[in-house]
Amino acid sequence: MSACFMCPRECGADREAGQIGFCSADNHIRIARYAKHMWEEPFLSGKNGSGTIFFSGCNMQCIFCQNHVISHLHYGKDVTQNELKTIILSLAEQGVHNINLVTPTHYVGYLLPVLTEVKPKVNVPFVYNTGGYEKVETLKKLDGIIDVYLPDYKYSSTTLAGQYSAAPDYPDVAKSALVEMYRQTGKPVFDDDGMLQKGLVIRHLVLPGCRKDSLQVLQDLDSLLPRDGFLLSLMSQYTPEFAKDSEFANLRRKITAFEYNSVLDVAEKMGFLGCRQQRSSSDVGYVPDFQKDTITTQ
Repeated sequence: MSACFMCPRECGADREAGQIGFCSADNHIRIARYAKHMWEEPFLSGKNGSGTIFFSGCNMQCIFCQNHVISHLHYGKDVTQNELKTIILSLAEQGVHNINLVTPTHYVGYLLPVLTEVKPKVNVPFVYNTGGYEKVETLKKLDGIIDVYLPDYKYSSTTLAGQYSAAPDYPDVAKSALVEMYRQTGKPVFDDDGMLQKGLVIRHLVLPGCRKDSLQVLQDLDSLLPRDGFLLSLMSQYTPEFAKDSEFANLRRKITAFEYNSVLDVAEKMGFLGCRQQRSSSDVGYVPDFQKDTITTQ
């Protein structure tokens, strides 16, 4: 990590010397929250919740991010690798269905020894929850450790990816990442209770004014992977409060029923498996208040 090339930004920050990268991370692991989380996809949250660990910082910095307090402002607390081990084990002891690593990409170098050590001690799947902007070389380091990949595929358009995430190469990079994730996990595997044990779940958030791009996203996925090779989570939770000062007027409003339903209709006709989201989820009340949560370690 003396020169960080872990993600596609390849900013080369000397993180061991404390230099901050594009992601806002330095040579510490910083987390904003860890808890049972009941609001992931049903096959991840189930009855007992998903054991989520929200990492601070992000290699995408999307201008509409609902978790901007941690992704942009880097709110959180630095933890040691031993403290992170304790957190993972404590979540597993609470009976969660999985250990859900939220936005972990920029910490992979520090996480690998932790995950390698605790995986034999934790009898639930490990979930890699990411924006989809991943290097294949980095993902290969996780082969055999991660059981479920939960990436976004945000845009098909290089223009939108450049405008909203300063990553015009996102579509091509994300497609390569999805192929590698599928190679590692194969088709979805569920236990007797319907909880996902292994597989690929691709999230797509329908953005206001971007319906045509969402429809192209469906075409991209259909061309890229077998339809029964992954689960599609089609999301309607876009929350404009976090883009109220955006130069893009469309991002300052919620999506309409027409925008979401028209994409959903096509996804269903194409035969994608997965889940949909109620439009009531487009509410700031569903966003964790990271600044009120107290992080303690043992």
